[in-house]
Amino acid sequence: MAHDTIHTPNEGVRPLESSRLTGDATADDIESIRRRTSVFVYEWPVRLWHWVNAACILVLCFTGWFIASPLPTMTFAEATHQFVMGYMRFAHFAAAQIMTVGFFGRIYWAIVGNHHSKQLFYVPFWNGHWWREVFFELRWYMFLEAEPKKYVGHNPLAQIAMFMFMTVGITFMLLTGWALYAEGAGQGSLPDIVMGWLIGLVGNTQILHGIHHLGMWFIVVFMIIHIYAAIREDILSRQSMVSTMISGHRTFKDDRPE
Repeated sequence: MAHDTIHTPNEGVRPLESSRLTGDATADDIESIRRRTSVFVYEWPVRLWHWVNAACILVLCFTGWFIASPLPTMTFAEATHQFVMGYMRFAHFAAAQIMTVGFFGRIYWAIVGNHHSKQLFYVPFWNGHWWREVFFELRWYMFLEAEPKKYVGHNPLAQIAMFMFMTVGITFMLLTGWALYAEGAGQGSLPDIVMGWLIGLVGNTQILHGIHHLGMWFIVVFMIIHIYAAIREDILSRQSMVSTMISGHRTFKDDRPE
């Protein structure tokens, strides 16, 4: 079987089976791994977007919950002397605007960035080998496979999840959110001109609010699974996940016994 090599700082040269290094790994990636323990994956705009986007999602989910279910009373003073829900709405709208700008920036970087930055925006459903790896990853996450495969970018199952919940999910939330904002902005405003048509398409803002709020719960479920999967892979697959989105480098740890 063909082997690539990883040079580890303390233990010399360790073999990495090339058949286990898969996904969107290029010849340059493999050559980089031959020379060191890690390969550069995510450029700084991708990493910055990831963490800013995560912060925006947290703010949007927290404030969105209270916008959907406002506080029934104020415990410290009369509601007329406070602006709690006003601040909630302001934080929600500000986070949404930052997310909108960031998402367009992320689309731009998918065009000009490296090939790993493009994974978020497509699913190679026409590729039979890719589907075989999807089913392998399903078995791996169900603890039915003994050995994980190594991926430089997202593994195929993660690619599906990121595309559906991030690319499609964020697009859905931004469209419905800006349509709801259009009603408050007023007829003839820029949000109304750009997205006001969606209110008429679904019927009314109450229906639109309901599906926007439902979308929030899909994002919450994705966040829980995403965090679990990243930590699980960091431990079980012996390749860095969380730190990769900080440093940009994916490190492949030695998982072969002496």
